[in-house]
Amino acid sequence: MSDLTRRQALKVGAAGAGGALLPLPWTAAARADSAVPPQVLAAGDLALWYDEGAGTDWLRALPIGNGRLGAMVFGNVDTERLQLNEDTVWAGGPHDPSNPRGAGSLAEIRRLVNANQWTQAQDLINQTMMGNPGGQLAYQTVGNLRLAFGSASGASQYDRTLDLTTATVTTTYVLNGVRYQREVFASAPDQVIAMRLTADRSGSISFTATFDSPQRTTVSSPDGSTIGLDGVSGNMEGITGAVRFLALANATVTGGSVSSSGGTLRVTNATSVVLLLSIGSSYVNYRNVGGDYGGIARQRLSAARGSSYDQLRSRHVADYQALFNRVSLDLGRTSAADQTTDVRIAQHNSVNDPQFSALLFQYGRYLLISSSRPGTQPANLQGIWNDSLAPSWDSKYTINANLPMNYWPANTTNLAECHNPVFAMINDLSVAGARTAQVQYGAGGWVTHHNTDAWRATAVVDGAFWGMWQTGGAWLATMIWDHYLFNGDIEFLRANYPAMKGAAQFFLNTLVTEPTLGYLVTNPSNSPELSHHANASVCAGPTMDNQILRDLFDGCARASEILNVDSTFRAQVRATRDRLPPMKIGSRGNIMEWLYDWVETEPNHRHISHLYGLAPSNQITKRGTPQLFEAARRTLALRGDDGTGWSLAWKINFWARMEEGKRAHDLIRYLATTARLAPNMFDLHPPFQIDGNFGATAGIAEMLLQSHVGELHILPALPPAWPSGRVSGLRGRGGHTVGITWSNGQATEILVRPDRAGTVRLRARILTGTVTVVDTGDGTAARVTRIESDLIEITVQAGRTYRLTSSSVATPTLEQSFSNVGITSDSNTNVGNFDGGGASLSAQALAQAGASPGGTVTRNGVNFRWPNVSSGAADNAIASGQSIGVTGTGSTLGFLLTGTYGTVSGTGTVVYADGTRQTFTLSSPDWYGGPHSGGTAAIVSAYQNRPNNQRQNTAACIYYVGVALQSKAVASVVLPNISARPAANVPTMHIFAIAIGG
Repeated sequence: MSDLTRRQALKVGAAGAGGALLPLPWTAAARADSAVPPQVLAAGDLALWYDEGAGTDWLRALPIGNGRLGAMVFGNVDTERLQLNEDTVWAGGPHDPSNPRGAGSLAEIRRLVNANQWTQAQDLINQTMMGNPGGQLAYQTVGNLRLAFGSASGASQYDRTLDLTTATVTTTYVLNGVRYQREVFASAPDQVIAMRLTADRSGSISFTATFDSPQRTTVSSPDGSTIGLDGVSGNMEGITGAVRFLALANATVTGGSVSSSGGTLRVTNATSVVLLLSIGSSYVNYRNVGGDYGGIARQRLSAARGSSYDQLRSRHVADYQALFNRVSLDLGRTSAADQTTDVRIAQHNSVNDPQFSALLFQYGRYLLISSSRPGTQPANLQGIWNDSLAPSWDSKYTINANLPMNYWPANTTNLAECHNPVFAMINDLSVAGARTAQVQYGAGGWVTHHNTDAWRATAVVDGAFWGMWQTGGAWLATMIWDHYLFNGDIEFLRANYPAMKGAAQFFLNTLVTEPTLGYLVTNPSNSPELSHHANASVCAGPTMDNQILRDLFDGCARASEILNVDSTFRAQVRATRDRLPPMKIGSRGNIMEWLYDWVETEPNHRHISHLYGLAPSNQITKRGTPQLFEAARRTLALRGDDGTGWSLAWKINFWARMEEGKRAHDLIRYLATTARLAPNMFDLHPPFQIDGNFGATAGIAEMLLQSHVGELHILPALPPAWPSGRVSGLRGRGGHTVGITWSNGQATEILVRPDRAGTVRLRARILTGTVTVVDTGDGTAARVTRIESDLIEITVQAGRTYRLTSSSVATPTLEQSFSNVGITSDSNTNVGNFDGGGASLSAQALAQAGASPGGTVTRNGVNFRWPNVSSGAADNAIASGQSIGVTGTGSTLGFLLTGTYGTVSGTGTVVYADGTRQTFTLSSPDWYGGPHSGGTAAIVSAYQNRPNNQRQNTAACIYYVGVALQSKAVASVVLPNISARPAANVPTMHIFAIAIGG
């Protein structure tokens, strides 16, 4: 993939706002004889696998990493290529980009913003507040190690796998009657990349190995079995490259011989070879690049050579599995998993492949473990994998989405240690950003804008339109408090509280009063990367800023209470918080993105920053702020489902928080396409950005467990596509490790292990029945208090595991509600009252009963789904011909149709969880005809005078359709394309209630 300059990348980013992005031109065809390799089956399908090498395509190579060292493994028969990275090799060197002209222009910039002269304000920012240099510096490749084997002609039985359970890449093939195997991994304990090459015929392995690099480098042969690559990072933005690095590769052979001269390593007629690769960097920290890079490389290589390959591998696997094995996820398996990984991506939206979601989830965890460990740099825009000197967006840290999203799965998927590099970076930024705060704002505390890099640059970069966003550091600081909510570690909070306080102090010094509304606001700032008027993004007090500052101020106040410090500061942040602008609902029913009810210039823009309050924050919740919650739904509807890869990943999290499993799963399907996932499952903006991988993993975790409102919500957004499954090891705030088993769309067992004694609240559908909670250690019953019908509180002890089951979960039956059907026509807000308790099923009546779009409401023991549609749509219902998710197992699927009287006809499809389908046909006489059978569907029609929202006196009908089902779980229903005799002023047929039952 060709490199982009920063300016080109920004243009791509702007152009990528809507649905105009073109899919990447890669395809993969399914094979009828595809057979899963034994090593993939042994890994429980938690492996990426392919039946050919990557060729020259970097996006087909497979990533390995130990947090610091990364490699892309190509696995070609004729030439193996390891494309190498070390996480501190960045262009340039230490520098201070703060612009001393900034503070003097602030007053005029603010005046222009308040006068609605936004483009003039941007011009002045570009003239006076941009950092020096005006862009940041790039993460860069070290180079390549290439092993040349000779001709690949005649090779067969090829397999290439990345085993996520052991973090190893394996390539096997047969050539000239000899079976060859290469295995490679990146070891965190030993800080080397190790490769073992074997053959089943002695003396069969011969190759030459050489380094190459686009950097300024020299090659050498330090001894008879080692080659070296000595180089320095590139110059950029006028800053001289200053990171020195040394890569060393050493071969140990069994049988045959090895030699090295002139930078070329030669292995001849060996039976097995162990190749060890070490890289040292001179980067000590963002202010010091004087480290002993040569000594580091040599010492680590020498230490690793003192162990056998099996010892190295054993230490690597044990270290890795101590993290990876904390969470398991089983969503079921179909034959779709028998295909290679690239085929599975290409055909994902045309087959039933639930295991792919589990693979995507665990791949994100694998990438985080591999790119972020204690003592390393945080995962950047591409994790640690980059083959260029000028990667797209510089492969740096974009704070307005990328860096926070990279770490969304760290706590929830039980990888807390992988979070540590972010907190180390925040502490660096609190020092570097204090300089920028003082020089550019005349303020105390510290600030970081929308990007940073290895040099902890904190100034405005890339232009005012993108870069004039003040709350990057504030967002990072909120992550400290959220991490504490998971681990409860007072010493962690004490160590990181100064960074939180400094982030808040900057805004205590810089917030200004908005002259018309009177709120305290940021000025200048923007709602990330989106213009509110033509060519103008700069504004005062965008909604995202206010949401972030609300979280920051709340976290600071609560932390100061826990630590018993800074009472005066605590009072100040709380008073300032109360003067921030509240979230408001605009004229379109949406969350307003700015202080004023402006309409975004790009309706389908990739950023939906003003829903930060929904996710990752918890300021918008279903039960706590229902009006804002519905406005958030409207906001998502206005923005649309399309977007760049990372944007789709954020939307998975949004819809999980909306508790709409099918919609969240739809976003997974939109992500799992050749336009949004590379053949190696890297997320594509396009091009590659790793935040989409991490965001998808976090979103899947949110679909299964949520903990953001002081309770553990079990299976809050389980989609129909995952009717049965099991997950263990997820983490909830408050210090709880959770396991869940479910069947037919409902939990059957919940396991909770708390870190600390006290109480824990659990919300789940299973709790509406009779609940049993026991300590699994001794079988004693736990104390349980019921709070709501689906919410309980359990008294717990630290370190104990509690099993929750329910013995009487109701299975509703449709027929009990639809017997003796009778219709009343009392008012247009209560149309469709059914006899037998008056179970009103109109959209409005469902709303009055507490349902929400896309949710369910129970009437007379039956759970009816209120379809998710926009307010004001005819009948507030789903039109015929569309697909709707329905979870459950039963003998009957029922739904209600409302619309024009007349003959009803059409064909629909029931889609079962195992991928099989059942069609059903509707046909009926006129409305007065009574019960009728057509195909597998029984139709009952009944007179109804006023369809929802209609005051005309034209007659119309409500039809009940009951479809006889097979005895297995249903995933979705494709509704019939209904035709009916038209009548004036009456809407066409719509489905407005649907259920499955006994």
